[in-house]
Amino acid sequence: MKTTRIALVGDHNPAVTAHRAIPGALELAGLSLGAPVTWEWIGTDTLSDGVTAPVTSADGIWVVPNSPYRSEAGAIAAIRFARQAGRPFLGTCAGFQHAVLEYARDVSGLAQAAHAELDPEAREPVIARLSCGLVEKAGGVRIVPGSRLDRAYGTERATETYHCHYGLNPRYEHLLETGPLRISARDDAGEVRAVELDGDRFFVATLFQPERAALAGRAHPLVNAFVAAAAS
Repeated sequence: MKTTRIALVGDHNPAVTAHRAIPGALELAGLSLGAPVTWEWIGTDTLSDGVTAPVTSADGIWVVPNSPYRSEAGAIAAIRFARQAGRPFLGTCAGFQHAVLEYARDVSGLAQAAHAELDPEAREPVIARLSCGLVEKAGGVRIVPGSRLDRAYGTERATETYHCHYGLNPRYEHLLETGPLRISARDDAGEVRAVELDGDRFFVATLFQPERAALAGRAHPLVNAFVAAAAS
């Protein structure tokens, strides 16, 4: 049986809860699917000049939490490769933020799109500080019917956990209204909490951290769906 290889793009830190959870989440996904899974941590600074073989040869790419990254350019390069190559992609927390940033710059043509964590005075702060912090908080998520997220969860509502200060600036929500990157989940206040690309490719990014389910010994349907796409 083929082993599915996942590139974990981010700056590994065992003190980060999400980083401790991700290997368990992948193991549980592999067990659920009956498909062996391996993974490799890839520092963003190794991708500053473009994606390398550990990324391009992976079956799936997961851009993981914990920003600011050592190299924003490296994280963006991995996301761009996944989007353009149609490689199964999952971005969680900071991965969500940078997936939206890559799309704003490279698809929507907003060349100055910026992350306010790195550039507080940015002219185009597509990713901005949340009005209400979501550090170690859980909340309801309303999933858009018919979305890939809906198919993964099998329900239109879930409760998820966050550890973040930054998200999509509501001023730029219009970038996601005409596709191909679309909103696939909102919180109970209506703020964007997940996006996905149109079409058959698995390209999903969430501000919440589904990997944390593994800390309670539970496989998460979204991680399962990502690994299944990478294994196919």
